Amino acid sequence: MDAPRLVIAGTSSGVGKTTVTLALLAALTRRGRTVQPFKAGPDFIDPGHHTAATGRASRNLDGWMLGAAVNRDIFLRAAADADLSIIEGMMGLFDGSSPVSEAGSTAELAKQLGAPVLLVIDGSAMARSAAAMASGYARFDPKLRVAGVLFNQVGAEGHFRLLKEAVEAETNLTVVGYLKPDPALAIGDRHLGLRTAIEQGPGDLYEKLGKAATETVDLGLVEALARMAGELDPLPAPPLSRGRAGVGVRIAVAYDPAFCFYYQENLELLETAGAQLVKFSPLQDKALPQADLLYLGGGYPELYGEALAGNESMKKAVKAFADSGGPIYAECGGMMYLTQAIKDFEGRSHEMVGLFPAEAVMRKPGLTLGYREIEITSPCVLGQPGTKARGHEFHYSSLVPHGSLNYACRLADARGQERGQDGLLAGNVVALYAHLHFSSQPSLARTLVASARAWSKRSFDPSTGSGLRAGRPTG
Repeated sequence: MDAPRLVIAGTSSGVGKTTVTLALLAALTRRGRTVQPFKAGPDFIDPGHHTAATGRASRNLDGWMLGAAVNRDIFLRAAADADLSIIEGMMGLFDGSSPVSEAGSTAELAKQLGAPVLLVIDGSAMARSAAAMASGYARFDPKLRVAGVLFNQVGAEGHFRLLKEAVEAETNLTVVGYLKPDPALAIGDRHLGLRTAIEQGPGDLYEKLGKAATETVDLGLVEALARMAGELDPLPAPPLSRGRAGVGVRIAVAYDPAFCFYYQENLELLETAGAQLVKFSPLQDKALPQADLLYLGGGYPELYGEALAGNESMKKAVKAFADSGGPIYAECGGMMYLTQAIKDFEGRSHEMVGLFPAEAVMRKPGLTLGYREIEITSPCVLGQPGTKARGHEFHYSSLVPHGSLNYACRLADARGQERGQDGLLAGNVVALYAHLHFSSQPSLARTLVASARAWSKRSFDPSTGSGLRAGRPTG
C-alpha cells in the first residue's frame, strides 16, 4: 500500500514536538490534504489535540505495548484514505523502555513503519553546533532514515539561515523550515502534561499554528519527505476482530473534562465486538443513560473533585448500578472516582462513589510512570485467570486503604519485574491504575461486551417485561 508518512521526532523531550506536529497537521489540512495523525507511545493528551487539528481520530502506536505487526495493522487501516500520515514521536528519538536498546522508542516505531524521520531541534541557542547534533542523530542508527530537520524556537530569518547552512553543509539532511517562539501558540500544562483538547475548547489555536507553519515551513518539502516512505505491506498479526458483530449491548463511556483518556482502538474494538457506545458526563449529568456496562476512563478527577462530589445523583446512580450487579470497567481516574474520596494537592478531601474502601491521595512529588503488563488472577469482567494485557501507569495519586481490598490482577513492568497487584475487584466491577491498550489483548473487548450482554439478559425479566435495574427500560 502506498502510504506517505513521516515521523516527527525530537532530540529530547521539551523541544516542541507537539507544537511542531500540531502546526504541520493544521497547515497541511488548511492546504486541502487529508492528514491522518498518530502518536507514538502511551499518551492521551496529544492525540486529543491531533484530532481537534485535523478532524480525524488520532491513534496510538507503541512498540512495547503492541509490537510491529499490530502497529502496522492499525496504521494501514487508519491511513488507507489519507493523503499522508504524520506520526508524533515521544521523548527523544532513541528514548524508550530500555537504556541499551531501541525497545519502545520512536526510532523503533519509525523502522516498524518504514517511515522517514523529521528531526525537531531547538535552535534558539546554537549555530554550527546544530550540524553536529543533526549529524549525530542521523548516523547513530544506520537502519533508521533521518531525512530532514525542522528548527523550533528560532526568532529570526537570519538565524535560521545560519542553522540551515550549517546542517546542509555537513549532512545530506533536508532542512524544511522553522517555527518562531510565540506565547500565543503555547498550550498550558499541568502535572500530567498539556491541557487537554476538551478543555481547550473551540478556538483559533490550531488556526494560528497552521498559519505559523505556512509562513516559515516549506510544506512542499514536508510532503516530499513523507512520499519518500514508499510501499508498506501488512505483517502477519493476531486477528483484532474488525468485522462488526451485531449491536446487542450499550456501553456508557464517561467523557468530560474529568474523564477523557481513552485509546481510540479500545473504543472501536468494543464497537466491533457488538457494543453501542454512548457518552455521559459524571460532572454534569444527573442520571446514567441506558447502559449494560460503564466504562470510566482516566483523566483529571482531582481537578474537578468538588464538582464530582457535589453531583450526588450521579454518584448514587453509579453506586446503584454496581450494587445491582452492573459491570463497570474503570482505569486510573475512573478508579479514583469509585473510591470513598479523592484528596487533592491542597489536602482537600472530596467524597466520591464509595465502591472501594480507600481514598485516592494526590502526592507531588509522587509520580508513578512506566509500562505495565497485567495478568488476571481472579475471574472478572476483563477475562479469566492467565489472560495478559499491556498498558502503562501515569499518576500522582496513591491509594490509602480504609478496609480490605480485593485485586483481580498481578502487575509487572516492562522488564518483567513484579510491581504488586492492580485491578480493584468488587462484584462485576474491576478498576485498575493501569491504562490498558485493548489491541495488546483483543479478548478484553470481547469479554467486556460478553459480560455486559450476560448481565443484560439476567437483569431483564421477559415474563413480566419489566426492567430490574436503573438504566434499563421498563415496561
